[in-house]
Amino acid sequence: MARALIVVDVQNDFCEGGSLPVTGGARVAADIGELLHRWSSGAVGPPYDVVVATKDHHVDPGAHWSVKPDFVASWPVHCKVGTDGAGFHPNLDPQPFDEVFYKGEHAAAYSGFEGRTASGAALTDWLRSRDVSHVDVCGIATDHCVRATALDSAAAGFTTRVLTALCAGVAEESTAAAVTEMAGAGIEIA
Repeated sequence: MARALIVVDVQNDFCEGGSLPVTGGARVAADIGELLHRWSSGAVGPPYDVVVATKDHHVDPGAHWSVKPDFVASWPVHCKVGTDGAGFHPNLDPQPFDEVFYKGEHAAAYSGFEGRTASGAALTDWLRSRDVSHVDVCGIATDHCVRATALDSAAAGFTTRVLTALCAGVAEESTAAAVTEMAGAGIEIA
């Protein structure tokens, strides 16, 4: 019964100064970075057996990018492969990730469970191969990719918890709706 932490999309473009900034993104990056630093240095007990991250990794996601985005199904260009915006936010350092899952080369791909490692392993299979049964989710944005990742985690049969203090949402109303939806799906909101 192993526990995993999934750090969702803590990338430059989703933090202040990025092309699709979420207020509080840099703070969340710093708070997660501090947690990971204390964990990797042994300052806090090992609550996680594995720590993974997801990244938006867009090459050409079609209508997901728009010069006139509706901010529902289309968005400004973000996390384009090869740009600084696709990189992890520097506040997240150190990055003791056991693996990184890339999602959305040619699609929207909100859920980390749509991602794959550089060698092609899917997140569900990777977690199961390490006997993970419990998953904590944190990152950006609560009302989009964190929500989708947590819902897919629960649907895959993992006992799932969202660490809201380590998340940032796009808007108050949509974040509250996402939290209600996740709780209704049996996800613990911590």
